[in-house]
Amino acid sequence: EMELVLPRTTSRLTLRVITPEDVGDLHAYRSRADVARYCLFEPMHEGEVLGLIEDFAGRSTIDRDDDWLLLGAQYQGRIVGDVMLRTRGLGDAQGEIGWVFHPDVGGQGLATEAAAALLDAAFHEVYLHRVMAQLDPRNVRSARLCERLGMRLEGVFREELWSKGEWTDTAVYAILASEWERRSR
Repeated sequence: EMELVLPRTTSRLTLRVITPEDVGDLHAYRSRADVARYCLFEPMHEGEVLGLIEDFAGRSTIDRDDDWLLLGAQYQGRIVGDVMLRTRGLGDAQGEIGWVFHPDVGGQGLATEAAAALLDAAFHEVYLHRVMAQLDPRNVRSARLCERLGMRLEGVFREELWSKGEWTDTAVYAILASEWERRSR
């Protein structure tokens, strides 16, 4: 069982386990059509956000294949986004990272800061070998975020997913622990 050191602070953010008190903050961005556009979820109502929070409340360990961890990114006293880490295969030390942020804080590098902190934990505390991100290639902001993290585009699966009434492509970005180490020095 790998326990992440939480809360985790960066220069501007605190990454922490989300609680039911955060429902309003998460709902403020997860309910928006522009936020959900390239995500696998539809705009969420408050009950759905609360369900999501209850699924992840109090979880700070990753101890099996297909385990998920969702952390809130707190900035200036409120949750402005969330980052996800999923183990795909602990035996193969594979993981996946994802993020959802409020457009109001876009362009400030907060999502990059949060994702970098979670990647660091993935490599140094969960001891993953490779971490990937899957996204709709039309989601240019997320693709750029992957590139800023040093992730490499490994491939695009064409019309692989039926999502929101259309066939969508899936871009796969990934970074290896050794590449992260070289970047972090």
